[in-house]
Amino acid sequence: MNQIGSMPSWAIWAVLAFFILVMAGIIFIRSKRGKDNLHRGTTAFASPYTLWMIIFTVLPCLLIGYYAFTDSTGTFTLQNFAHFWDSNYAKNELYMQYGPEAAALIRRGTVNVDTLTYSLWMALLCTIICLILAYPTAMIMADRELKMSSAIVVLFVVPMWMNFLLRTIAWMSILEDQGLINQLLSALGMPKAQLMYNNNAVLLGMVYNFLPFMVFPIYTVLGKMDYKLHEAAQDLGANSFQTFIRVTAPLSLPGVISGITMVFMPSVTTFFIPRILGGGNTMMFGDLIESKFLTEGDWNVGSALSLIMMVLILISLGILRKADPEGEGGGLM
Repeated sequence: MNQIGSMPSWAIWAVLAFFILVMAGIIFIRSKRGKDNLHRGTTAFASPYTLWMIIFTVLPCLLIGYYAFTDSTGTFTLQNFAHFWDSNYAKNELYMQYGPEAAALIRRGTVNVDTLTYSLWMALLCTIICLILAYPTAMIMADRELKMSSAIVVLFVVPMWMNFLLRTIAWMSILEDQGLINQLLSALGMPKAQLMYNNNAVLLGMVYNFLPFMVFPIYTVLGKMDYKLHEAAQDLGANSFQTFIRVTAPLSLPGVISGITMVFMPSVTTFFIPRILGGGNTMMFGDLIESKFLTEGDWNVGSALSLIMMVLILISLGILRKADPEGEGGGLM
């Protein structure tokens, strides 16, 4: 189903007109703000980034919004969001047309809502586990008296040089029935364990892949922290635990919030990890969106689901801005 080809001409012209207006607005603003050479130079350097964001962020969002609020003919509708609430919406519409006898067969489908709930739960577990593992690790990495801290940083960075897909596939050779763990169990005379194709395998893959995105924001904040504050707290009679609760934890909160955001949202939308480590037995919201686009060819419902996901992302970013208005915890290094 060629959705692009079915887009009415007015929508294409509207997108192009928006693009032209944005570019004209940027040029106008730049001409009005030319106060000094430094400012003009900074604006000039930012122009390619602005153009990139317009083409690859703003325009795709506009297209998602267009498909989410229209049907296959380009007519405005809110039924795409009804498909999210009721996965049997199309089938139930047909039953209603066939009279009272068929209407008795109407049942609300909860696949989409259940998938989102499951994805949020798995993402919450992944975020909690990552936070529990990442915070003490970040404290060790930020310890200036520990000589191994730099080596630990390298150990976290090196796996990120490898492709995300390869890192996930590598876990198959460890967890599968003939994998390293089960071979070790067999060598010890113990029965093999079913480590693949379940929720635990999916959760393990998510934690492994997203843990660095929790570690580095916390490490960045802790590394910038003035340790004279710790000395001052100890001079005032605070022990190590009280110093952590009253000084370290509050000051590291921006990094924690940043890490939670950077782990939680990708965890909700991930789709490759459940497919490989879950073996098709688990489906997350990212898998659902992908199936709507690629398998069913229903770009309108897929866009509606994507828009719902975007709203969750905006809410998450809003929380981040409230807890970390200066963006102090946002860096990976």
